[in-house]
Amino acid sequence: MDVKEIVKGLDTYVPGRSQDEIASEFNLNKNEIIKLGSNESPWGSSKKAINTIKENLDLINRYPETDLKELKELIADYCNLKKENVIVSGDGADEIIDLLAKTFINPGDEFIVPLPTYTYYEFSLKPYGAVPVYGKWNLNTNRLDLDSILDNISNKTKIIFLCSPNNPTGAVILKKDIEEILNKTDCLVVVDEAYSEYCKESNQDLIKKYSNILILRTMSKALGLAGLRIGYGLSNPKIIEYMHRVKPVFSLTRPSNIAAIETFKDKEFIKYSITKGIESKNYLYDELSKIPKLKTFKSESNFILVRTKKTGLTATQLSLKLLKKGVIVRDCSSFKGLDEYWIRVSIGTLDDDERFITILKDVLTED
Repeated sequence: MDVKEIVKGLDTYVPGRSQDEIASEFNLNKNEIIKLGSNESPWGSSKKAINTIKENLDLINRYPETDLKELKELIADYCNLKKENVIVSGDGADEIIDLLAKTFINPGDEFIVPLPTYTYYEFSLKPYGAVPVYGKWNLNTNRLDLDSILDNISNKTKIIFLCSPNNPTGAVILKKDIEEILNKTDCLVVVDEAYSEYCKESNQDLIKKYSNILILRTMSKALGLAGLRIGYGLSNPKIIEYMHRVKPVFSLTRPSNIAAIETFKDKEFIKYSITKGIESKNYLYDELSKIPKLKTFKSESNFILVRTKKTGLTATQLSLKLLKKGVIVRDCSSFKGLDEYWIRVSIGTLDDDERFITILKDVLTED
């Protein structure tokens, strides 16, 4: 079989590990495993969303809606924009990234990503013949190295990806830096705001000022619908219309659509999920910071980046020790721009957080 050469050379995307997988591998009780590896919300989904799925199960033999008018209007209201500024996807924000490649990328075009950051940008664009150009995230200051972006912009640059808050470092990119990039180029600047609810800061207002910005969002984090894979993009109507030309017509399932609608209507649930997430993150940061052998990054997201080098354990070694005790954290060895001494810890319930800290301290004092 004649497989594309560029596909043969791709690195496999490494997702977080599941509870079922870990329970089977280490002979553990699935219900006792603490999952702090995939940046999910541990407080479940809106009960209104769950109930509406149950009430509409007899309609899954019918094709879903195509224009998604009600959902787009709710998203627009949530983001203080118009529905013409919204595109909705059925595979989280990852589908939006793929749509960007289909819409804008020709073989040989370049895209800029500052490292370390979310690895899916590169994973998604390279099969279309796009060439990555790497900027830098300054790990000493936990800030974007702005010059590393500006100095790499060329006439081949088609897209610049900026993750804010950045995954895995947790810090936001200053709005003035984003505007400086927007002012220097007419290429598309994609600001990935998957975690924006936790920092209560967004760049969505820049859509009204600049024609070359797109905001990526997801319902997989604070909104509690990771299992339904719902994402959306925000941009000017012209870009949104072009993307709709290449978007699969039925990419959002009927259950996903109705669950998303009810979630956006459930403002109390959204407030609760965000509040609990920030509380958990603050607890984890405070407790991890007390462990002398760890370097803990302050985060404006729902996860915390931790350097393990002073423990004498690589991320892989420490992650494995924790897995054997029923705790899943993210081994960040697969992130370009990080060495082998970084883990990422997602928020959990406070009970899970306390158990994790106890287990982690035990692991770090083992001979």
